[in-house]
Amino acid sequence: MDPTDTAPDSWEQEEDGEAPAAAAELPSAFAALNVNAKPFVPNVNAPVFVPSFLQTSAVEIPASDGRSAPDSRLEVSLTPPVENGATEADMTTEEETWEQKEEQKEEPGGGGGGGGQEDLGGGGDEEMMEEEEEEMPMPKVAPAPPDAPKKEHVNVVFIGHVDAGKSTIGGQIMYLTGMVDKRTLEKYEREAKEKNRETWYLSWALDTNQEERDKGKTVEVGRAYFETEKKHFTILDAPGHKSFVPNMIGGASQADLAVLVISARKGEFETGFEKGGQTREHAMLAKTAGVKHLIVLVNKMDDPTVNWSLERYEECKEKLVPFLKKVGFNPKKDIHFMPCSGLTGANLKDPFFPNIKECQSYLNFSDLSNRMCLQDMGTVILGKLESGCISKAQQLVMMPNRHTVEVLSLLSDDVETDDAGPGENLKLRLKGIEEEEILPGFILCSPDNLCHSGRTFDAQIVIIEHKSIICPGYNAVLHIHTCIEEVQITALICLVDKKTGEKSKTRPRFVKQDQVCIARLRAAGVICLETFKDFPQMGRFTLRDEGKTIAIGKVLKLVPEKD
Repeated sequence: MDPTDTAPDSWEQEEDGEAPAAAAELPSAFAALNVNAKPFVPNVNAPVFVPSFLQTSAVEIPASDGRSAPDSRLEVSLTPPVENGATEADMTTEEETWEQKEEQKEEPGGGGGGGGQEDLGGGGDEEMMEEEEEEMPMPKVAPAPPDAPKKEHVNVVFIGHVDAGKSTIGGQIMYLTGMVDKRTLEKYEREAKEKNRETWYLSWALDTNQEERDKGKTVEVGRAYFETEKKHFTILDAPGHKSFVPNMIGGASQADLAVLVISARKGEFETGFEKGGQTREHAMLAKTAGVKHLIVLVNKMDDPTVNWSLERYEECKEKLVPFLKKVGFNPKKDIHFMPCSGLTGANLKDPFFPNIKECQSYLNFSDLSNRMCLQDMGTVILGKLESGCISKAQQLVMMPNRHTVEVLSLLSDDVETDDAGPGENLKLRLKGIEEEEILPGFILCSPDNLCHSGRTFDAQIVIIEHKSIICPGYNAVLHIHTCIEEVQITALICLVDKKTGEKSKTRPRFVKQDQVCIARLRAAGVICLETFKDFPQMGRFTLRDEGKTIAIGKVLKLVPEKD
């Protein structure tokens, strides 16, 4: 038997003292710098775009100037974020998460961390010419002057159950920030109305794939971006259908901030939140991916079944807060609730924009070794730079196949640049490697400090949901950073007490739901990974089986392969 498959009888035999108990703060974008050149400033005070089919509607849209609606209605112009509804007892009895425990011990040593517009012209040469004359291009963020300092990059992922309104809200935000003009939206509205899909037109700003537009369901992670005076925001629109959870995990792994969109419409909230709904799974996966802060948008408040009811809003909050707390979010510091209507734009200008603009800045990891997790392949590779800096003509190494490559061109959110820093979403054209030699989950590294790669590792695992017991020999699908690989649990080393962290002295024969264990895992192929303590973004993972998330975990130790 391969010695790497034989785990020690006790974790203490190979580890001095206790295993690292928890997760570190997810680093992403570096500190914001003052920009000397005149920056693009989103027009957040622009009038809300109301579709033509709602302009004569009897449903009242609350004013955004702070005037109160009747007692039964919800006051939606909230300058400060809505209080989260957690009781004082909830705050004091809250269990420490991995991340909170890790912060008490020490600061982590490692770094953590477009979709284009389709030509939708009609048939016939004359119609095409008319459309070309009418269509206005989507505004692009102008490249900054060469001497201008870099802005802080913040990646915002929109998550939630299918049909909660994620893409619609994303399209509304793009309109409010000037990234999509009114004429383009009116064009989308006309075309959507022709297909009897008149309420879907806003989502078309992000769902550019024709199949997505026809079915009204996001499949791939949509991308868009906008800028403020000090920050550059990338919107990641994750799919909500359970069939596309792997794509959602890929989007969440790139995010610094998550926006959980839920529908207040009668029946829709309950469907998304009940067991098996994507509201629960997405929140858990976002936390596992390292997202520390969560904005919960209670959408569709203008629906006739809701009509801006404060009672309905509070009902959704009361059900969500205990679950989000159990997942690991601190209700007092990490979560902000706010009501909105994505279709009309009500309550998105204020307080949503001030909230994301004032989101916490992260640490600067530009002085660490390069780690770029590759997300999508092709003639141009796409990924997020987690740490270090990349510039044109730089020599890098592609792991785990150890190919030396050279950066020929570099684009940050579709804008060509000479160099890039942590947190930026990049498109690279490389020299020295063929397209078929690159796979999602590969890592671009500095030649003088390569990332670790291998097949066998020890990890602490929390069993979230599994009907039967899990024994050595169990197979599942591993999702770690942007890598997806089949993995087998080859040995169970010990159980870990969830409250005290104490490890059992005897080796368990099996583990079951709600238990925590340390196990040895072996991947089917060589993968890139780091210990959670050294590099959190490459050391946290999810295990899935039969379309469900069954466990989350963190890498404790890399086991060297036998020559």
